[in-house]
Amino acid sequence: MNIQGRFMSKQWLSRLKGYVQVIKPGIIMGNLISVTGGFLLAAKGSVDLTLMLMTILGLSLVVASGCGLNNCIDRDIDAKMQRTRNRVTVTGEISVYSVLVFSLALGLIGFGLLAIFTNKIALLFAVIGYLVYVGIYSLYMKRHSVYGTLIGSFSGAVPPVVGYCAVTGEIDTGAVILLLMFSLWQMPHSYAIAIFRYKDYAAAKIPVLPVAKGMTRAKLHIVLYIAVFSLVSALLPLAGYTGIAFMAVTCATSLWWLGMALKGYQRDINLNQWARQVFGCSIVTITALSIAMAMDFQLVVQTPLLTLSN
Repeated sequence: MNIQGRFMSKQWLSRLKGYVQVIKPGIIMGNLISVTGGFLLAAKGSVDLTLMLMTILGLSLVVASGCGLNNCIDRDIDAKMQRTRNRVTVTGEISVYSVLVFSLALGLIGFGLLAIFTNKIALLFAVIGYLVYVGIYSLYMKRHSVYGTLIGSFSGAVPPVVGYCAVTGEIDTGAVILLLMFSLWQMPHSYAIAIFRYKDYAAAKIPVLPVAKGMTRAKLHIVLYIAVFSLVSALLPLAGYTGIAFMAVTCATSLWWLGMALKGYQRDINLNQWARQVFGCSIVTITALSIAMAMDFQLVVQTPLLTLSN
């Protein structure tokens, strides 16, 4: 290969990495685990592989699209944050227009797959989650309100519900529990990030709780949200959707996470290190629960709260 060919190859690889960066693969992977968990919980051992794969792929593309649009919207505040100042939408390595078109194309394909292979309820949740994340959270709430995290938590809780409803085609008690459970999980998870990224958020003037209300309020909210999350996650086995194994996992992980959160009240605690530990516990907790609910499902019959006819 000549010099020009090598240069073009490196340029192409750099551009490809840039497009991968804007869709935030870490977030996609986390959502992939949760949508699979919700799907397998509802499937109760009778898995339609085509439906599962198309649900996962469609939802992943929708999430990727939302992340790409978020990069376009946030490029001004990303430039002020150490963690995000080298994103391609900030440096100009890839034009905002190109990222916008790329993201919208991913969204169209993702919603198309969900529309073709799943059902109206699953598609509806995906659309609402997308609009909340891109339209309400990214465009306004993130920049202007301390409640932005709360609004964003809804969109973050949508993937397992989409997976669940792709199987059931209805909203029942299980779907509601999953929505509440994953929304509550988002709050301490996000507040922990806001604490160890405090300087970034303060520099960009993003009114997350630690910046807007202080560390004391943030620590209290982390503890309270974890406590409520623990109670709500226990509703899955109590309502008969999962068994004793899930109950054991949720009790063990939630108590461990809550214990770590309470350490924030120790004297001379290193807040950054503590917040990273709380964040790590949150990842382990939700991953363990997603796997547990996928494996420890129970054969229950529930009356649907809402069904949309095809």
